[in-house]
Amino acid sequence: MGLDVLIVDDSAAIRKILQRVLVQADVQLGSVLEASDGKEALDKLKDTKVNLILSDINMPNMDGLEFLTHLKAIPEHKDVPVVMITTEGGQAKVMEAVNLGAVGYVRKPFTADQIKEKLVGII
Repeated sequence: MGLDVLIVDDSAAIRKILQRVLVQADVQLGSVLEASDGKEALDKLKDTKVNLILSDINMPNMDGLEFLTHLKAIPEHKDVPVVMITTEGGQAKVMEAVNLGAVGYVRKPFTADQIKEKLVGII
């Protein structure tokens, strides 16, 4: 059985690239859901459970940090591992994400190897 993944990023291109990178990283995928911001992601999670979430930090409507805060407050989703994908150069927002419950982060631009390395031990 494959891994059900939610990819949250305001760029459709990045969402497709992340999906392709997961395949290149030999991740056995089940269903892959996409959301363009945290609000849409929370809506999708009302009806679905996933095993992994990859989320951008900087997004309109609801950013990744606010999404993470809401997600961790939902009992059935609080233990889902979240890896942040970010362009953030500074450590402050990344550390805030980790403090909010993210299991790690990868900086854009990323490679399949970086994603695979980050997922070892998580999935």
